[in-house]
Amino acid sequence: MEVGRNFSDKAQQDIALVELARKGDESAYSSIMARYRETIYYLILKMVKNQSDAEDLAIETFEKAFGKLDQYSPKYAFSTWLFRIATNHSIDFIRKKRLKTTSIDETMDDGISEKPGVQVEAKTKDPEERIIEKQKITLMRKLVDKLDEPYQSLVRLRYFKELSYDEISEERDIPLGTVKAQLFRARALLATMIKKSKKSI
Repeated sequence: MEVGRNFSDKAQQDIALVELARKGDESAYSSIMARYRETIYYLILKMVKNQSDAEDLAIETFEKAFGKLDQYSPKYAFSTWLFRIATNHSIDFIRKKRLKTTSIDETMDDGISEKPGVQVEAKTKDPEERIIEKQKITLMRKLVDKLDEPYQSLVRLRYFKELSYDEISEERDIPLGTVKAQLFRARALLATMIKKSKKSI
């Protein structure tokens, strides 16, 4: 394996962790996430300007990266590769979000003035989309039931009861930072479980 020259100690440690992860070492995945979780989150937050979206996209970035580890070349720093995935994923998200608007422009062309168009989000789902969404919710509830505590309870409070992080912190009497870290970990566990469930189908 050819490794890029003049890599920092951190970059070399990243490559070692990637090799362990490729061999199925779960702790290596956790270590990679711990190293880059906050950096990836804030990188994405600057792009999407929404904390909840940034948290979701950060998890999805790690999902994508872990699913493509075989494509990573140690000729380049792992952080550079990971940041590119995060950036591209965020750009795709922003683009798709813009496409979800439907023009209801009813311009009156009287040759003198124009009525400005209005953009509203298209919220109508066709029957197939509703069925798929229902199946996803059913699968997610089954997977959440398999989570250990405190992850299961936190996921239920956040995504089923739709409590804010501050509300969860107050209800569970734990620091806000702990709530965010544990929910991040819970989502990572769910992502792994979803990946395994897809392989078994």
